[in-house]
Amino acid sequence: MKTIKFSIVLLILILLSACGSNESAVPTATPIDISALQTAAVQTIVANITQTAAAQPTLAPTETLTPVPEATQTETPTPVLTATPALCDNLVYINDASVTDGTQMTAGQSFVKSWKVKNTGVCSWKTTYKIVYGYGNDKMSGLTTALTAEVLPGSEVEISINLKAPDKPGNYSGYWRLANNNGVPFGPFLSVIIVVP
Repeated sequence: MKTIKFSIVLLILILLSACGSNESAVPTATPIDISALQTAAVQTIVANITQTAAAQPTLAPTETLTPVPEATQTETPTPVLTATPALCDNLVYINDASVTDGTQMTAGQSFVKSWKVKNTGVCSWKTTYKIVYGYGNDKMSGLTTALTAEVLPGSEVEISINLKAPDKPGNYSGYWRLANNNGVPFGPFLSVIIVVP
């Protein structure tokens, strides 16, 4: 490594001394063949690395390697299982059970939005779990709503919320999620998208 650094410094010094100026002389531009200069520098470095590698003593192995017998065709390798922790609270959206997105509503109309979902976590959803507002341009008078029954892992269920269409015409959207008994939301956002003509 020291030889490489020395070669690079020597190459730079040669270049700098070639570029030295004489105040009494008229400076003249000398074309430099960059490609030739790069090739020479690389060749010098490669030669120094080769000399350094050749000068290194070879070490005798200190361990004896024991060959591992090859597996026969009848042996089946044992799969390595990696444990991935299952989520306690998780859900998968299946479909809109009522009021599909894009439905037209009259101004001020009350309605119930329901989604069919599946509990894909390992914990039961208790009646302390709630549907909570996430974001959107209008909550449509929706309030946080508790589940009405326990939902066991692997079960599919419809969850619902009471809403009201705004009084003014327009496109409205609200996105809701399920939250556990600690108030932590989980799973995908569940949409409510309506049009008031």
